Amino acid sequence: MAQTRSFGRKYIKAFFKGFFVAVPVTVTFLDRVACIARVEGASMQPSLNPRGKEVSDIVLLNHWSIRNYDVQRGDVVSLVLNFCELPAFRGC
Repeated sequence: MAQTRSFGRKYIKAFFKGFFVAVPVTVTFLDRVACIARVEGASMQPSLNPRGKEVSDIVLLNHWSIRNYDVQRGDVVSLVLNFCELPAFRGC
């Protein structure tokens, strides 16, 4: 019985150690290197989302190229608007 408890504690301890390493690494990767986004609506048709509202496309957003100013003609650029930074929405 004592071995079962220490065996369970060992796995729980290993899980939390892995969790506390994996979460910061994942957040850093998604913030600095790349992330996945969904394209909805007709604004990028016919290149992305050719069937309109029926299906949405999934794209990989490359943060690394933007940080190095490696944007070229023909690249699709995604902009994110933060409403909390606008003067009318200061209360966010």
